[in-house]
Amino acid sequence: MSAPNLRDRYLQDSISTASPAKLLIMLYDRLILDLMQGEEAIRGNDRELANDKITHAQEIVLELRVTLDMEAWDGAPGLANLYGFVLTELIGANIRQDADRVVGCRNLLEPLRDAWRDAASAST
Repeated sequence: MSAPNLRDRYLQDSISTASPAKLLIMLYDRLILDLMQGEEAIRGNDRELANDKITHAQEIVLELRVTLDMEAWDGAPGLANLYGFVLTELIGANIRQDADRVVGCRNLLEPLRDAWRDAASAST
């Protein structure tokens, strides 16, 4: 098996065996990475790469929003609204190639990722 195939298999196994909390953290980690790379691409005038990264970030935020259990806790509607705001900001950032808007979204999402990571480590 080639190195890329081994890597893909490892990633697939990691995802399929991860707990829900770990999957959530993995999504947030990828979301933050996409935002950082999208910002860099905008600043480097690479519109195609910026579009790819920001669009993928939008897909992750949308997935987080639609899978949010609105009945699980009373903070869920507020989190859904935040996800909606971030989606709107990312669409605008992508259209206008506005790196500062991407940074603003990352600044909102990084503390959430950190909080989920802290909560997951506290429960294990």
